[in-house]
Amino acid sequence: MTITTPRARRVALSALGALTAVGLLAGCGSSTPGQSAGDGGGDKGVTTIQFWHRTFTPVENEWYKDIVKKFNASQKEIKVVDTEVPADAWDQKMKAAQAAGKAPDIYTHSGSIQDAVNAGQLYELDKVVDKAKLGEIIDAAKPVSEIGGKYYAYPLLLEAQTVLFWNKEMLTKAGVDSEAAPATWDDLLAACAKIQPTLAKGQYCISPAGDAVTFAWSTVGQQYNFAGHTALTSDWTKPDINNDGYKKLMANYKELWDKGYMPKQALDAYVGGKDFGEKKVAFKVSGSWMMSEIGSDFKDMLTNTGVGAFPSSSNADGRTSTTLGNFKWVIDAKTKNAEAAGKFLEWSLAGDPANLVPFFVNTQFTKVPVRQSVQDAVTKDEAAAKAPWSKVVINDIAPTAIPEPTYPWDVSLAVGTAMESVMKGAATPDAAIATAEKAIQTVIDRDKLSEKAPKN
Repeated sequence: MTITTPRARRVALSALGALTAVGLLAGCGSSTPGQSAGDGGGDKGVTTIQFWHRTFTPVENEWYKDIVKKFNASQKEIKVVDTEVPADAWDQKMKAAQAAGKAPDIYTHSGSIQDAVNAGQLYELDKVVDKAKLGEIIDAAKPVSEIGGKYYAYPLLLEAQTVLFWNKEMLTKAGVDSEAAPATWDDLLAACAKIQPTLAKGQYCISPAGDAVTFAWSTVGQQYNFAGHTALTSDWTKPDINNDGYKKLMANYKELWDKGYMPKQALDAYVGGKDFGEKKVAFKVSGSWMMSEIGSDFKDMLTNTGVGAFPSSSNADGRTSTTLGNFKWVIDAKTKNAEAAGKFLEWSLAGDPANLVPFFVNTQFTKVPVRQSVQDAVTKDEAAAKAPWSKVVINDIAPTAIPEPTYPWDVSLAVGTAMESVMKGAATPDAAIATAEKAIQTVIDRDKLSEKAPKN
């Protein structure tokens, strides 16, 4: 799979490879919506629907398996056939199914839904899901759920893609405040200057994003933080990255690189936490999900880990620096079983909060529920008291985070490529931005983006 979106982290977390995908998919249910493997169309009087989801972490996979089992046991009119698709096989599998007219009735979806809605691939949930249930989706999740006042997706979760973690012992040793995150980039750079002399060989001050693809999806919030907007003008007719905000953001990463505050060769993927768990870095930049790995693989670090918002530009005026990722369920526009798919979605995601609590508890309270009732139920779980980072993510970071952009991925990648080239000294900011502007304008013209610009 070509890694082009935040789905990249899902690939990194997947335990199954491409070879496993072949065997797994061969043994799954029929690819024909409304028909399960070997039953010739399902039991009499029972509507059979196909549900596809990516391979996630083990605890997430178990929740998906369990929620389907519970729904099937809760009633006798609908049978859900669950197909787990390895993340690195997802795009190819889904595109092939859509091209053959055999897409699953309901499936998981990451990133923006704009392109899928424009292509007529998604069913309007308003037609099959109780409007009161749709109304429970919190404001922060509405931008990834609805377009033009119509809902096309129901989120399972939101998650902060840019969170700062720090090793309290390493900061204390260097005389740096270990109870709060550096408020600004100036504060972060000053902390690194103090930390660097205290480090052993092979240790670094910080492990941030460091390549074009990761910059592209993880720094959207930082772009907004520094420039007051993201990569396009509001009418989507021109790129909007040739300004002091973008140049300063690039310059900050170049300073991390030039002063050796960050490793020249990544010690672990941005999405992983091994480098932090093994105490090779004082600061680690990753998504909120990283605490799941710390909790499972580096339990001794739980009480030694600080969690906070990523530093801001010194003149950001309170603007957030975090991109807000998400994962949603959608119904295929061509399904013949929209009512049944809607009932499954409504029961699983919009029904009893108790159905969702295990998901958020078992993923170590690193993700944000999209319904207040679910947030309340998760907070009341007795294990929540042992996960203080949950309040930081839910209350301090997520509410003001910037949703993933709805413009094409190629626009984000052009920005990410410019950031990497400046950081590594391959191009000056002016040259890198000029190259990115040409690439972005090509996308604008090719995809007629001015006709698709958000109206609000």
